[in-house]
Amino acid sequence: MPHPIRRWAAPAIAAMLLVLAACSNGDAATPAATPAADQITTAYQLPENAYPESITADPRTGDIYASSFLTGAVYRAKPGASQAETFLPAGTDGRRTANGVKVDAAGRLWVIDHTAGVAVYDTGTRALRARFDEPATGNPFRNDLAITPDGSVYLTDSGRPVVYRIGPERIADAVAHGGHGGELQPYADLSTAKNPAAQAPMTLNGIAADTAGHYLLVVDMTNGDLYRVALGAQPAVRQVALRGGNALDGDGLELDADTLWIVHNKGNAVSRWHVTGDGANAELQHRVTDPALDIPTSIVHAGGRALVTVSQFDKNGPYGPGTPAPFRIVEINRL
Repeated sequence: MPHPIRRWAAPAIAAMLLVLAACSNGDAATPAATPAADQITTAYQLPENAYPESITADPRTGDIYASSFLTGAVYRAKPGASQAETFLPAGTDGRRTANGVKVDAAGRLWVIDHTAGVAVYDTGTRALRARFDEPATGNPFRNDLAITPDGSVYLTDSGRPVVYRIGPERIADAVAHGGHGGELQPYADLSTAKNPAAQAPMTLNGIAADTAGHYLLVVDMTNGDLYRVALGAQPAVRQVALRGGNALDGDGLELDADTLWIVHNKGNAVSRWHVTGDGANAELQHRVTDPALDIPTSIVHAGGRALVTVSQFDKNGPYGPGTPAPFRIVEINRL
């Protein structure tokens, strides 16, 4: 998840978000018989210059939403459709870039603008319901978000090793008072548990919450590490023990029961892990690596399909020059 609009004028941020190397681990175990090949097919076509970053599904309707990192637009694809429509145009509420998106249980769409904070929209009326501003200091880079069963929203920061929390009471208060939610407040400092062997500063990216709402998993994309944040008044952070691979290039995460998916952007890969020990351990089960993924950034399972954004950030986007193919969201079988 790199810097979009001012990418040619912000080498420090671009350098921070470029990945150190591409991970090429295969499946954790080789079966006796050769499995069927992974198939990558187009699920939805996206508008020109979409450069999709994040993807989410509305659990009530099955609608799919994807953000545009380059313009700040948000697209919506209805079940059964092949083409996504523009849900929030570029420039909506002054937004010129969009990172993580998520639909909560109340049918509200959360959209991160790493230059400003996070905005909350009614998916029925498209009206802005609330807004929470990024901190004024500390070189923040709000990136991705997860929502727990109690309605709390947690956000990662790629510029600082912290996770922010917006509690349900604060959300309700903001909605009731004209949408003014105030400044985001840090909740957990992951640097306290940083891997001593890490070769680079932490660059937090994807985040996911377990089904019961007991913990978060957060990826450090530059070092390939995964961290567990136990939720509570005093959050506890520890490194997750990974077996069979690593989380290098880790971008979007998705967690369902004991299964974790990690999207590896510069690695052109998506991996599936089995999580044990209440989030303390994870073992690689399967990895799909294919140039057709062209820098994938996010994943969501909806309607029995694994849907992945194909960003093409290296095709005249924030990762470099080139000519992009038509933008799309793909489906990967066996994931």
